[in-house]
Amino acid sequence: MSESILLREDHGAVAHLTLNRPAALNALSDDLLAALRDTFAALAEDSSIRVIILSGAGKAFCAGHDLKEMQGARSAEDGGAAYYLDLFSRCGEVMQAIPALPQPVIAQAHGIATAAGCQLVASCDLAVAAQGTRFGVNGVNIGLFCSTPMVALSRNIARKFAFEMLSTGEFIDAARARELGLVNRVVAPEDLAAATMELAQTIAAKLGRAVRIGKQAFYAQSEMGLAEAYQFTGQVMAENMMYEETAEGVQAFIEKRAPDWKQG
Repeated sequence: MSESILLREDHGAVAHLTLNRPAALNALSDDLLAALRDTFAALAEDSSIRVIILSGAGKAFCAGHDLKEMQGARSAEDGGAAYYLDLFSRCGEVMQAIPALPQPVIAQAHGIATAAGCQLVASCDLAVAAQGTRFGVNGVNIGLFCSTPMVALSRNIARKFAFEMLSTGEFIDAARARELGLVNRVVAPEDLAAATMELAQTIAAKLGRAVRIGKQAFYAQSEMGLAEAYQFTGQVMAENMMYEETAEGVQAFIEKRAPDWKQG
């Protein structure tokens, strides 16, 4: 039996997913998109997992869509029109599933993250990159403007910088990606896995219920006006304060001790 195109390895409360098409630079084939969709759906129901790491096998994080697979669809009677519409819809659903997950998702990027691969990094809640990693939305170089990757990218970095990347097709390096806000941290390649796991475990050690309600509120309030956002988040904090675990956390802080959480 061939090895899975999406690997999952759990480290306590951290689930590590690995895109496993190294020969294709982990391009997002139909099968890989389906595997991500199904795995995200399963993780959404897995209360034992508090943080998810997403990485790529081999030399790259992800080179975007599988262009050979896309080109093959042109043989259809409609020239591939129905397939392309369905493909980008399915990809969009996978990208939207990431912020909708109750657990924070950390991209562990190395090598290259291009087009839909860059979109994948931008869709994650956090990102750690190895020095030397290159990021780009390069479709314009082959006559295909990266319109769907643009959605996530333009919600991570300022408009003019996003449009420059989209319209020139040029790469930015990891240091520039951090300056622009696409990634949180840049580390030496040999430290990438350890640094990402350290970040994941730091978050996993927090009260899981608080992180879950906080992540949901983070994305919801970002789409609201100022007054509505404050009203909404006030209700969220009031609900959070009613957790027995939160009461224990507050009391532990007052007593200058570690909280004794029975459940997360």
